[in-house]
Amino acid sequence: MSATLPTAPPRRHPPTAAELRTDVWLAGGLLVAAVLSSWLGQVAGFFGDETPGLGWALVYSAAVTLPLALRRRHPEIVLIVVAIAFFAGATFHIPDLYVGQVALFVAMYTVGAWVDDRRRATFARVVVVVAMFVWLLVTMFQTATNPSGDGPSTAGAFSPMAAYMVIQFVINVFYFGGAYYLGDRAYATALAWTALEERTAELERERELTAAQAVALDRVRIARELHDVVAHHVSAMGVQAGAARMVLERDPAAARTALGGVEASARSALEELRQLLETLRTPDAAAAPADSTVRLSALADLVAHANDNGLPTTFTVVGEPAEPSELVQVNLYRIAQEALTNVRRHAGPGATADVRLRYDADAVELEVTNTGRVRADRPGLGLVGMRERAAASGGALEAGPRPRGGFIVRARIPLRAAVPA
Repeated sequence: MSATLPTAPPRRHPPTAAELRTDVWLAGGLLVAAVLSSWLGQVAGFFGDETPGLGWALVYSAAVTLPLALRRRHPEIVLIVVAIAFFAGATFHIPDLYVGQVALFVAMYTVGAWVDDRRRATFARVVVVVAMFVWLLVTMFQTATNPSGDGPSTAGAFSPMAAYMVIQFVINVFYFGGAYYLGDRAYATALAWTALEERTAELERERELTAAQAVALDRVRIARELHDVVAHHVSAMGVQAGAARMVLERDPAAARTALGGVEASARSALEELRQLLETLRTPDAAAAPADSTVRLSALADLVAHANDNGLPTTFTVVGEPAEPSELVQVNLYRIAQEALTNVRRHAGPGATADVRLRYDADAVELEVTNTGRVRADRPGLGLVGMRERAAASGGALEAGPRPRGGFIVRARIPLRAAVPA
């Protein structure tokens, strides 16, 4: 039973330096607007003799606007301070009818848009909204019961006072509902952008990793091809050169024959290297040279080459020959080539080899066995390359000492298996 690690709740990016500077400019602009609005309201006499002095209007303007400079740093505190200043200004008849409402709207919107703790954001806004409606009801009740008779009339089934109260209620619903909704929408949009940026960065990292893996796989493939081509021919040239050196004085004709084999092996190596380089230089795989003899049909020639170079080898085909894919044929040929090269290098004098190619209904199997001694040190690059070739064709390879002596290499590859990416 595996434990699931708790995932961190989503968070939006913290405010940038440019956004924090924008808040300062916003607070300064609203301060100027609040002072101007209060002064013009006092001149216009909105509240008559109940209007306090201009000094109180300046205090109110600073209290309701300057906290917005910190609105993204401390959203909930700013909302509470602005709301208290707004309530105080409305209660004591500060003649500002618009700027304070804008400041309160911005403060409530900011809590919804920037507080990651959504429960705390909801609580702060609900408290302010409830307090606002309680204050509104108290104010309306005082106005309706005012014995002086100021304000709308209360006479009639649906009096002007009732209409005034309905208008105030609807306006405040839309006002606070809009601030609440737009804040939540801004937060959701910010989270979506954050997730998109993280996904984009993740895709970029995956693209770089994929490119690096592709380069590494190409390097491995090139190294494997070079190893198979060079090791096979160079080992044959070594055997032939050694034979030529041993019979050079007593049998010049045999020495010339061995040196001819050296020359032929060198030409074959150069030809295969040329084909490999042309394939690597061709950007389009479909346009790559297609005249290579690296096919399963060339296994007979490979066995004949081994016999010519002093390794008695037999070749047997079992079953009805099929036509595997190009990749399967090349890889099986290279596996046989590398296996015979290892026999020539490590099995010692007097070793023999046997190559069997078996066709089943759904797979092709290559088996290379040999007599002689078994290499005791750790496996070299040849075995690694053979396993990689078998895996690249969707199959598997077995390699190891035989119970009755010698070594066995067996590769089995499905004829219609999907090659793993």
